[in-house]
Amino acid sequence: MDSNVQKVRKDYQKQELTRSDLPENPIELLESWLIDAAKGDANDYNAMCLSTVDEFGNPSSRIVLLRSVTDKGIRFFTNYRSQKGKEIDANPNVCVNFFWRDLERQVRIVGKASRCTAEVSDDYFASRPRGSQVGAWTSQQSAVNVSPKIEDRVNLTARRFEETESIPRPDFWGGYDIAVESIEFWQGRPSRLHNRWRYQLRNNSKSTWKLDQLDP
Repeated sequence: MDSNVQKVRKDYQKQELTRSDLPENPIELLESWLIDAAKGDANDYNAMCLSTVDEFGNPSSRIVLLRSVTDKGIRFFTNYRSQKGKEIDANPNVCVNFFWRDLERQVRIVGKASRCTAEVSDDYFASRPRGSQVGAWTSQQSAVNVSPKIEDRVNLTARRFEETESIPRPDFWGGYDIAVESIEFWQGRPSRLHNRWRYQLRNNSKSTWKLDQLDP
């Protein structure tokens, strides 16, 4: 296997990203790239790798789904009692990475996560399929060896709400907003000479960005 991995090569050459392509506000470019990604993969273009750090400095990553691009940055939803929820509560510094293979693009975001308002979480929870709502109530996300089995607990939860027209959101489930502090756009290029541009918020500013080109 090692020898096969070493032989894997791909020369990126579909597009380039130059200074003239870059708007003053990086959120505009992020939204544009998301639109491009949706055209090629309508089901998974919003999948992103979220990295958190626990109280001991140990990193952990997993795939979550982007649910909104806001004036604060980006938003996702989860169980607040999950591993990522506990880690965010202890250390709000997070990193997110998007990778769109067919476009040969990546976006890396560094920022701070904070819980959405109850109203935002309520509205999104109400939009979810009923089965997902039942699952949110049932799953003790990241807990170990929970008994009875998840299938049995789902059935119990479904019966609990079978006469409830609108299932309420559990208080342990909701959204996080990631306020962007740094965002890098990566466009694959031939011979590994990729285009990399990084926006960083200037000190004490919520809307003024410093732009740098990074060596590949």
